[in-house]
Amino acid sequence: MTAADGPGDGVRPGAPAAVHAEGIVKRYGPTLALDGVGLTVRPGEAHALVGRNGAGKSTLVSVLTGMQRPDSGTVRFHGEPAPAFGDTAAWRSRVACVYQRSMVVPELTVAENLFLNRFPGGPRIRWKALRARAGALLEGYGVAVDPAARTKELTVEQRQFVEIARALSFGARTVILDEPTAQLDAAGIERLFGKLRELRDQGVAFLFISHHLQEVYELCDTVTVYRDARQVLTAPVAGLPRRELVAAMTADTDAAPARTAERTRTAEAARAGGTARTAEAVRTPDGARTAEAVRADEAARTADAAHASDETRTADAAHAQDGTRTADAVRPVPGEAVLCTEQLALEGGFAPVDLRVRAGEVLGLAGATASGNTALGETLAGLRRQTAGTVRVRGRTVRPGSVPHALDAGIGYVPEDRHAQGLVPHRSVAENATLTVADQLGPWGTVLPSRTRRFARRMIESLDIKTPGPEQPVSGLSGGNQQKVVVARALARDPAVLVAVRPTAGVDVKSKDALLGVVRDVADRGSAAVIVSDELDDLRVCDRVLALFHGRVVAEYPAGWSDRELVAAMEGMTARRGHGPADDGPADEGPADDGPADDGRARDGTGAADDGSGGDAGTDATEGNAP
Repeated sequence: MTAADGPGDGVRPGAPAAVHAEGIVKRYGPTLALDGVGLTVRPGEAHALVGRNGAGKSTLVSVLTGMQRPDSGTVRFHGEPAPAFGDTAAWRSRVACVYQRSMVVPELTVAENLFLNRFPGGPRIRWKALRARAGALLEGYGVAVDPAARTKELTVEQRQFVEIARALSFGARTVILDEPTAQLDAAGIERLFGKLRELRDQGVAFLFISHHLQEVYELCDTVTVYRDARQVLTAPVAGLPRRELVAAMTADTDAAPARTAERTRTAEAARAGGTARTAEAVRTPDGARTAEAVRADEAARTADAAHASDETRTADAAHAQDGTRTADAVRPVPGEAVLCTEQLALEGGFAPVDLRVRAGEVLGLAGATASGNTALGETLAGLRRQTAGTVRVRGRTVRPGSVPHALDAGIGYVPEDRHAQGLVPHRSVAENATLTVADQLGPWGTVLPSRTRRFARRMIESLDIKTPGPEQPVSGLSGGNQQKVVVARALARDPAVLVAVRPTAGVDVKSKDALLGVVRDVADRGSAAVIVSDELDDLRVCDRVLALFHGRVVAEYPAGWSDRELVAAMEGMTARRGHGPADDGPADEGPADDGPADDGRARDGTGAADDGSGGDAGTDATEGNAP
């Protein structure tokens, strides 16, 4: 049964709400995380909570589970006030959360995890009785798992079922599921949804948090949208037009293409072999590029590359006084291919993909959690070893899974987490900025401090890093300046390709503009750049954007995309690869191939919609380049 079929059998309209939150306000210093939001989930209801990053979803979950005390507002469970703050046992008996990252102890057995810190029978554990009780608990919820098995031996799907059973064993009848499908394949998602529907029919209430809107239409009865710390929409899923749901998340409407016009570049007819090709032949009516046009684009680049050196930017392309680029900037036509991949694939990460990123071009890889975009970026940089395919930089093949070889080939990398992957916190700015060029800082493998400082000063000046000097410990810098140091290290070898994963995460607005300007400048100086992100502001500097969903490229957009169409593709709402959002009508209307079940991820586990392109879906849309 889908949401369009109606609410589950366990929904009891006259019963008190399983959870009711009203007027919730939460501040963290000057940051307003929740601004008077509310939420009501009925017994037996699957209620979706959706919103972009920073909308307030995680903060609400922390309030609903007793982890954070709201500044104001009330929370009630089944008509009764929420337990006192700090009464962990009482909170667990009312609500439980199954997080995206597994919270079980891998070395313990299933039975031990189910009754961790509450083993029956007093101080002496009766193992046979414990396993029997665990087996009865699992059987009661239809979970086919051996209680004696170590949890690390279970599949991701089985671990999730164990966590749901553990949550319900405390007596909770409200379960929060945070991105439960992020690590599941299509068959696993179907089995999970089947189990959730069974529990829903037994009266269990679910709050379902997901970046994949298509799953909202498949499973949920009601959806609530948060945006910028506020509640902007609560509505039944059945009959809710998909365009309205996406617009509520993005504040983007059909009248909003002011941003689109801001990024639109003049399209020129490309010629190859005497055949003229107009810009209209490149794009579908919704702004995405067809696979045929993308394939034809490769031949057309030859003529473009010949004229690339003649292209100049107008004065408007210079930085504005506030440090940002003007909307009317005219960029050089991209030249020769710098970064190429051929059938690059990572098992469990992303399907085979062919990329062509050209000199002067910034390519965006957009995608939500578990879309495969981060795994693709890390594979390009050598942090992951691909299971198939090749990566080439200016024709040179990069050794799979080798960071040093990727550096030597000309790939600079800005990692997703600067604290865990990007910085040595107790070392100086100079030492951090020069980690990738230590071989250039002295003879015979030595590192001369004077040369290190001199090199670092150049990077500090060029990136405007606010620091007393090169000797300053990097831990003493602001988040934005720390990120600039990470970027400085990535640029220290003058890379041919810069791969940046969420380059503006955790920085202020001014630093964000500066960092994105640096990425744009890298391309404008003749290199290539790849931005991997789910932040729309990061992707606005890109010349074209590929949207990934469940490891597949589902759409490609040239500069000028709207928030609505890109978010729809990232959330799995495209009907066909290479096109914009699916039919904008209600979920139970419209043509069969644009209905909610067609999300660009086939249920055979391949993750690709059948678009008639053959078995290797998701590759053609990545070849070529926006004109």
